[in-house]
Amino acid sequence: MRKTIRRSVLLFAFAVDTVRAVNNGLARTPPLGWNNWNSLGCDVSAELLLDTASRLVSLGLMDVGYKYTVLDDCWSDGRDDNGRIKVDLKRFPDGMSSVSARIHDHGLLFGMYSSAGHMTCARGEGSLDHEVADAQSFAEFSIDYLKYDNCYSKGRAGSASETFARYETMAEALNKTGRPIVYSLCNWGEDFVMSWGVSIANSWRISGDIYDSFSRPDDRCSCTENDPSSPWCVSPGAHCSVLTILNKIAPYADRGQPGGWQDLDALEVGLGGMTDDEYIAHFSLWAALKSPLLIGADLRTLSPEALAILNNPAVLAISQDVLGVPATRVERNTDVPKDRYGVGETHIWSGPLSGGDQVLIFLNAANTDLEMVAYLEDVFVGQGPSCSAPQCNQDWVVHDLWGSRMDDKVAKELLEKSKSREDAARILQAANHYNASSLPYKEGLEKLDIRLLGTKVDEISARGSLSIKVKRHSAKVFRLRPKLGITGKRYNHFKDEL
Repeated sequence: MRKTIRRSVLLFAFAVDTVRAVNNGLARTPPLGWNNWNSLGCDVSAELLLDTASRLVSLGLMDVGYKYTVLDDCWSDGRDDNGRIKVDLKRFPDGMSSVSARIHDHGLLFGMYSSAGHMTCARGEGSLDHEVADAQSFAEFSIDYLKYDNCYSKGRAGSASETFARYETMAEALNKTGRPIVYSLCNWGEDFVMSWGVSIANSWRISGDIYDSFSRPDDRCSCTENDPSSPWCVSPGAHCSVLTILNKIAPYADRGQPGGWQDLDALEVGLGGMTDDEYIAHFSLWAALKSPLLIGADLRTLSPEALAILNNPAVLAISQDVLGVPATRVERNTDVPKDRYGVGETHIWSGPLSGGDQVLIFLNAANTDLEMVAYLEDVFVGQGPSCSAPQCNQDWVVHDLWGSRMDDKVAKELLEKSKSREDAARILQAANHYNASSLPYKEGLEKLDIRLLGTKVDEISARGSLSIKVKRHSAKVFRLRPKLGITGKRYNHFKDEL
């Protein structure tokens, strides 16, 4: 009996220590920012980063939450005689600390990249077996975010323990620097990262690299032909469509939590390979699933339509919801018209929000417009099956989160005329656009700010359903708000409504 008690105490002490290690106080909501890789690859420079940082400010993106400017691969130039990684001075002539300082001067945060291999994916200098020295360099550069890739691992992969060990070594090295650095694993969902990523990191990739396609299958994104959701996949590859990634994460979509998020890869919004409707669906699902939202487009060539998607505060409020619970898929139907690749399906995703609200998304990935129906029994199945959840027995008010999307004329004015934060503030205030720097999303929701709650479009009676026409390759995104509280008191949706 005494041995059993002692063993329980030891296990409890280990659990407490583990929780402390995980909770570094960072990424309590999913990180928002920009990363160069999807649009620019190795075409990087100090000028690019500083120009992008300025545009995050002048386009008003910083003031809806996009704080991280993240430099991806292709910045290193080997190692010096002391084994310290060198910065490519042709691309960054004043060094990386100078770039970091100037980004911080904007009020933004700075991120960099390395790989848990002897080379990076673009065959630059990797950090494997140099973790302590490289972590110290990153701290000296004053970075705030590290994306840590998975290329050229010298065969130290193929099991959860081997891959965990590589990534844990860098986690420990970063922690020892004493600098708060968001740690983002990019091991593509290999080796069951969904079961251990949260132990050491603030986010972890769950699939091969995304590409600018809504649903087209590609052989380079392996493990998709038989079972795209299989965790046994050992070569996730690249060129994964939005739909493939959604199917990959669906069985374990609920693993994210404050401080540790499942990363569906950077956003493709604005790159040009998808329609406006497809980009809205992509952005909305990434937000609802609580993926980090890193803009992948070149902000110097961004279109008004793309900007009006990326800065939607009603959807960003879903991403930044303090409850931190990812949406999960509650229905999938593959018995729908297919495209020429044999692809076609519909989804319904749902998840709880702070204050008793619920996000509800209809995704139509079929090859035609469809009438879709969501039953409260399914919407709240996470709280209890067969309408046993109390939420199933309430009436709900339905708010469209794209009902007040920024007018393209306002977005165009920002892109063409705004050169500073002051310019952006003037244009955005005139358009009554939300500013999360002035009023954080949590406080805005508590104040029932209509710009975060969406446009009222319908109601659902207790134990009822919502039926809606959804266009081909698009999504309908709603915030459900209880019409009556548990006590029967009428819910105050807006100060001047109901």
